[in-house]
Amino acid sequence: MNYEPKDPDFEARVRASFARQAFMATLGAELVAVSPGEVVIALPFREDLTQQHGFLHAGVATSVVDSACGYAALTLMPPGAGVLSVEFKVNLLAPAAGERFIATGRVVKPGRTLTVCAGEMAAERAGECAVVTLMQATMMTLKDRAGVAD
Repeated sequence: MNYEPKDPDFEARVRASFARQAFMATLGAELVAVSPGEVVIALPFREDLTQQHGFLHAGVATSVVDSACGYAALTLMPPGAGVLSVEFKVNLLAPAAGERFIATGRVVKPGRTLTVCAGEMAAERAGECAVVTLMQATMMTLKDRAGVAD
């Protein structure tokens, strides 16, 4: 879909916000691509992010896809607005086994207050790529709140 961002500096704003997100840094996630209504985040495999069977922990996968959806929504929000997740549903389609994980968040329906997004995480392994996580998320635009912007 072709969305028109309300902020001409949306990409710089998203990148600056992502750089301040300590949890994504802790996980080792990297912002790969930012375009109006879509954000891609990559996460390399790390053993310390796995569950007991050696797969990427569902909490990690969910967190990264949630961030991709939130930042996708932020690309379409006005300058000075902040974004918060208000609801999401996750389907774990397969064990998250791979060398690298790619989370993509896309805006499905932008709104003044609520934006609906779809997200997915794909696992890259031995040259193959398979979707392991799907998300449907609702993001809220926050305006004029002290300490909440970008």
